Amino acid sequence: MSLPTPPPSQNPAVRSSRPRIGLLGIMQPLYDAMIPGITEHQAAYAQRLAEGLSEVAEWTVAPPVRGREDAESAIRDFEGADLDGVLVVMLTYGPSIRVTRALTGTRLPVALANTQPDPAVSASWNMDDMTYNQGIHGAQDTANALVRAGVDFDVITGDWQSQEFAARVDRWARAAHTVSALRRLRVGVFGYPMNGMGDARVDETAFLRKLGPEVHVIAPGTLHRTMADLPEQAVSDLLAWEDGAFDVDERLSKEEREDHARMQLGIEHLLEESGCGAYSTHFDAIGEDGRFARLPMAAASTLMAQGYGFAGEGDVLAASIVYAGHRLAGDGHFTEMYAMDFPSDSILMSHMGEGNWRVAREDEQARLIKRPLGIGGLADPPTILFRYRPGPATLASLVSLGGERFRLVVAEGEVLDSPELPALEMPYGQFRPSSGVRGCMDAWLRAGGTHHMVMNSGHIAQDWKVLCELAGIEYAPV
Repeated sequence: MSLPTPPPSQNPAVRSSRPRIGLLGIMQPLYDAMIPGITEHQAAYAQRLAEGLSEVAEWTVAPPVRGREDAESAIRDFEGADLDGVLVVMLTYGPSIRVTRALTGTRLPVALANTQPDPAVSASWNMDDMTYNQGIHGAQDTANALVRAGVDFDVITGDWQSQEFAARVDRWARAAHTVSALRRLRVGVFGYPMNGMGDARVDETAFLRKLGPEVHVIAPGTLHRTMADLPEQAVSDLLAWEDGAFDVDERLSKEEREDHARMQLGIEHLLEESGCGAYSTHFDAIGEDGRFARLPMAAASTLMAQGYGFAGEGDVLAASIVYAGHRLAGDGHFTEMYAMDFPSDSILMSHMGEGNWRVAREDEQARLIKRPLGIGGLADPPTILFRYRPGPATLASLVSLGGERFRLVVAEGEVLDSPELPALEMPYGQFRPSSGVRGCMDAWLRAGGTHHMVMNSGHIAQDWKVLCELAGIEYAPV
């Protein structure tokens, strides 16, 4: 059974795209007289390198950098094209002073590719071959300049034609793409955050300065007016799509489904209108408003499946890291730890009713159910119920430590093929940490990991590590 395809979003902030990377090849005029045509020869090597990595990213290859003006012009062009990062490749030895200003002043994430045209030293080499392949000491010179300048950058050493090299560039490119997306992100908050929830609180200006997300408050009344103004055809189209995508509970009335659909479409319209790629709602902000019949549970699930970041209770940190999970590895899923199960050495994961059904089991159809929910004091919210797909998974929690200091707590493990819990009417699964429940939770709590987090399928701790290095935040594997 295949998972349904979510309705397409018109919001550029959530449309999936490939990393767009600039390749900055560095050399110098010193060798022109010794090897006529060396610039063209090494420019062709840079093009071959980009073509060999065409499955990893979309590449913009700058002309070979032979001086400071070339470097600064190329970086301006990369930034003007709104690329996601810069991969620096030594075409020959290039003195760092000529590129230091450009690379230390750019807002784009940087990686230094320590590679060379030929993978092996050969007995047939002459001085020309030595010159073509001498990038290693240019990499050392440039890396030294970046370290002294306090620039966060990645290093990728290897044979540029190998699968391992491509995999490492792919990891860095996705991390750079995610860091760049976070720097452009707006997080919509409907109403206000949950009172008393300390681990979700953050200095919004420090968050903006360090990682980039901007918090955009949306009044619940705006959502109510937007719901009322939606065309009937849009509501009918969404209901028809749900009929084909889910096993729809017959107890759900037409009124309940139409009201839920209007909430989902209204939220999406406001997020698109305000340029928000992530959002958060709090049940009290909706319930106490007095104009809404129910909470938007199913809406959160399908909007996550479309690529929006989401978190409950006004948690902009968690909404941002769910958004980052979408960009970094695909299908970020908002969840929290509900209870420990010591016999299976696992943790029951769930939330009130929101969850990205793109991480659902493929052998069970997700259900759109009528379910009672006392929280919020409103009528029954239609909820998408599913169990998590068994297999490797990774949890990540974004922690605010005060000021511009942030930490990402990351746990790899496995979603178990655990028994069904028939009375649990919200998305759920059991996660067994690779370090075991006791070891993982001891370390999680000591690191200050929050109770809201993103889950992604697969073991992607190393992906998160590269992102932390590029963003300049702490990485805490548990």
